[in-house]
Amino acid sequence: MLLRKERSVFALWCCAAFMLLIAPTLRAQVTGLPDFTVLYEKQGPTVVSIDVRQKARNYPMMGMSEDDPFYEFFRRFGMPQQQPRRGESEGPQAMGSGFIISADGYVVTNAHVIEGADDVKVKLTDKSEYTAKVIGSDKRTDVALLKIEADHPLPMVTIGDPEKLKVGEWVVAIGKPFGLENTMTAGIVSAKGRDLPQENLVPFIQTDTAINPGNSGGPLFNLKGEVVGINSLIYSRSGGYMGLSFAIPIDVAMNIINQIKTNGKVTRGRIGVVIQEISKDAAEAFGLKSATGALVNSVEKDSPADKAGVKAGDIILKADGREVHNSSELPRIITMLKPGSKAELTLWRDGAAKNVSVVIAESEDDSGAMKGKAGGKGSAKSNPLGLVLSDLTVAQKKDLDIKNGVLVEDIRNAIRGNLQAGDVIIAVIQRGTMIEAKSAAQVNGVLGKLDKKAPVTLQVLRDGTYLFTTIRVVEE
Repeated sequence: MLLRKERSVFALWCCAAFMLLIAPTLRAQVTGLPDFTVLYEKQGPTVVSIDVRQKARNYPMMGMSEDDPFYEFFRRFGMPQQQPRRGESEGPQAMGSGFIISADGYVVTNAHVIEGADDVKVKLTDKSEYTAKVIGSDKRTDVALLKIEADHPLPMVTIGDPEKLKVGEWVVAIGKPFGLENTMTAGIVSAKGRDLPQENLVPFIQTDTAINPGNSGGPLFNLKGEVVGINSLIYSRSGGYMGLSFAIPIDVAMNIINQIKTNGKVTRGRIGVVIQEISKDAAEAFGLKSATGALVNSVEKDSPADKAGVKAGDIILKADGREVHNSSELPRIITMLKPGSKAELTLWRDGAAKNVSVVIAESEDDSGAMKGKAGGKGSAKSNPLGLVLSDLTVAQKKDLDIKNGVLVEDIRNAIRGNLQAGDVIIAVIQRGTMIEAKSAAQVNGVLGKLDKKAPVTLQVLRDGTYLFTTIRVVEE
């Protein structure tokens, strides 16, 4: 009986000792929670409310219907549209947020906030109101620059470095959700460099900060009170906050703003290549240790890349001294470069790295598709991978504007990978070397020497577009 009591006392003593040990840690965790009061007091006056009067208009969502599952993903969060009353010549009011970047009255917001505006009003926290002049905007990055004329220096934000942001770090937003001016919400960085469908020039910062209609164009602050992003997009099925918010990194925005202020327009660099992501199997086929870089599908004739000697099948590992971890990073790097400037590309070719210098050209449009159509008949013969190939006629090659190629007539084995009948094989990649597809017999011979279960990477032409695909036979 006594032994049992002693054990109970000992257990209680251990629990008490344990609580004493962890108490400082618990107190540190509690006292370590951020206090946003000072940040709000200092940065609140730098945030403005924007009211826009414009002609009545509809908002086509990139050609998508409202039934499209991605419709709300791309819904820009301005206030809902209202139909004008009878007799009114002006349309609805839209509203958003912005922030002051200079004491002389330059204000940054989203391009979609002021799109089609007839009149833009900027309201400060001291209730003073100004008519703003739209200096310029850029739809691709959704950034706009306004100017207001005040008779005194205005409070301005401090620009931060989004590269230093870490996932899990606290951030706050200040804006005008649902018309409620200078509302602060807080959250954390959920992800960085987020790619969104149909947009490859902005590496979005994803947060769980509550963002709602009216926050659009407002600043995203780090705990130092520095602006690290512009709140621009939300994912929502209801039109309101659902835990996924996206901000434009401030360095991307300021590059656009500086161009608008200096040149009155935005120019983007281009080198004239069509690229794709490189898979693990494709990286192995090209002799790379890891799936990194941007795989060049095709090179535009007489483009900067063509003049520099870049070829289809090259893998761009670096551009202008910056590593290209995936294909989406390359356009962001190149478009930020000034047209006419020189940049060094590090290529992976024939199992080795090679440096070339390219002169950046000015981008005129975002289309890079090449025209052409595959089709035709010829003698077909299967190979161990189950690909039924045939030679192209002279007329077909002329129509496709290619020197050589082999038509895929049928695929008899179950395969994994993006290959289909009607594709034209341009080359087979073997141990880091591109073997040009000159005839069906030649390609059958190359494929016949490979292990049936091993992946094989092909360069193909489909509907006028070059792409690389890695396939393998599905084991039964």
